[in-house]
Amino acid sequence: MTTPSNTARATRDGIPASRLQLPPGPWATVLDALCARFPQVGRATWLERFARGRVLDASGACLRAAAPYRVGAEIQYFREVPDEPAIPVVESVLHVDAHLVVVDKPHFLPVAPTGAYVRETLLTRLVQRLGNPALVPLHRIDRDTAGLVLFSADPASRGAYQALFRERSIRKEYRALAPPLPALRFPHVRRSRLERGEPFFLMRETDGEPNSETHIDVHARGSRTWCYRLQPVTGRKHQLRVHMAALGAPIMGDRLYPDPRNQERDDYARPLQLFAHALEFDDPLSGERRRFACAESQAGVAEGWTPARTR
Repeated sequence: MTTPSNTARATRDGIPASRLQLPPGPWATVLDALCARFPQVGRATWLERFARGRVLDASGACLRAAAPYRVGAEIQYFREVPDEPAIPVVESVLHVDAHLVVVDKPHFLPVAPTGAYVRETLLTRLVQRLGNPALVPLHRIDRDTAGLVLFSADPASRGAYQALFRERSIRKEYRALAPPLPALRFPHVRRSRLERGEPFFLMRETDGEPNSETHIDVHARGSRTWCYRLQPVTGRKHQLRVHMAALGAPIMGDRLYPDPRNQERDDYARPLQLFAHALEFDDPLSGERRRFACAESQAGVAEGWTPARTR
């Protein structure tokens, strides 16, 4: 499992290291644990990474391949992806202070290194742009979703801001463009049980005690499309997308819900019309009420599409 450490992460060529907290297991060495955790990466590749100083301990010191395994130890390592595709979109930095960075993320850009992306991520771009390797995202939004992401800029205050999300003390507001729901009474509360579906990357609603909740209202009405105001109480994977599709109004541009067969290459003219529009909370350090929001035009209008912001 990964862990949000309060120490500054190592960087190589402006790319921040990924972090792993070693789970319980029968391994003798860190190498054995990494091979088990990432079976898609061959043992020879890991040996080469150790030899090139690409696997580090929590302090940033290079580890030997024979370094003994210790449960709970934090490992830093540098992911490498050959032929990483370029993502021609641009982020907007909205706020920077000693503790927080607030960014408006464009569609299609991952928040942090994952899958086929290492350099082309919001975290990597910000570390290079702001020169702060201590940056850590306090939450995530989907690669397909655009909008606000908060980053911790100071390890000393990170825990206080992480608690806002853990304790659900932060108000999140999304905007989404989707078909009209004239028969539904608003405001509407959608509660359901979400579990992993098939394929593995999908979520689905199932019978049982609800574990997800979204408050839904209408922000603007058009003849063909409505702009909805979505406030998630819980933070399940794909929660807003699943809830809107289940109501009969899948979000425009959604390549997964309700039909995952609609996947295709990124279409920058027709991205998912879901926007993390605003974040509001009481600052745990100063006590002041803080609100960050995207420009209204970036949250879309009730008619037509809001395209991705390309370079």
